[in-house]
Amino acid sequence: MRMGMGLWVAIAVVGIVLVLVIGIYNQLVGLRQSVRQGVADIDAQLRQRHDLIPNLVETVKGYAGHESATLEAVIAARNAAASGTPSSGSELQLKAALGNLLALGEAYPDLKASANFQSLQDELADVEDKLAAARRALNAAVARFNGARESFPAVMFAGMLGFEEADFHKLDDSEQGTVDQVPKIGF
Repeated sequence: MRMGMGLWVAIAVVGIVLVLVIGIYNQLVGLRQSVRQGVADIDAQLRQRHDLIPNLVETVKGYAGHESATLEAVIAARNAAASGTPSSGSELQLKAALGNLLALGEAYPDLKASANFQSLQDELADVEDKLAAARRALNAAVARFNGARESFPAVMFAGMLGFEEADFHKLDDSEQGTVDQVPKIGF
């Protein structure tokens, strides 16, 4: 009888551990998906920003065509950002080049008064706001995932189940989206 009781206790313990591991696994999968969704949201906003730039450049070109150095710098920065990773410095260079392009609106009153230029400027500001929100959401998702991964008892099983720590600053190749092909813009 004692042998039978010990067997039942062992089966119960194994069953409890199994249910616990399944629960941890399912929770970490859901949190990892939130991190991946955050990366995809940032990628979508970057793609939208990259898609606005050719229209903005063409609008400025119509009013300030002799500012070709500024226009070429924006296109070069856009192309570098489109082919780089979302966490790369090329996005910062693109933002600086866009700032220079938008500053031309001050130097050219006709450009500043253009409804198309104003509309594109508003769209770009909206995209930047959405991008900042997407980055905050990603950071929150990464914090939740890493917190759940490192809490007890998940910390005992997370590594064995293949859950690596998510990084706030660097995106893994498998997590990076791809930015659409760079359109050709000629001067």
